[in-house]
Amino acid sequence: MPHFAITRQQRKALFRIFQRDFPGWITPTQRYADARPCPHCGHGGGPPVKVPSKQWRTFRKTVHPGFDKSGCVMVEWRKMWLGIETCGYVYS
Repeated sequence: MPHFAITRQQRKALFRIFQRDFPGWITPTQRYADARPCPHCGHGGGPPVKVPSKQWRTFRKTVHPGFDKSGCVMVEWRKMWLGIETCGYVYS
């Protein structure tokens, strides 16, 4: 994680942003055996498998502290900045 503290809700919101690019991931270290999720229910094919979390670690290193002392963190995603409040609310 970054050198500054982030809340559990912020970590969950950050992982949901990560899942937009990697939809087959269940947790930072598990994904479905078939990385392509079903277009109707989102479930991938096959059982979950352990994977190295290199993509997740690289993504979470892009998190920056916010510009004020509210505890907000910022992450650049798809050429826009997303702010994540301490309660997990995400805004652009």
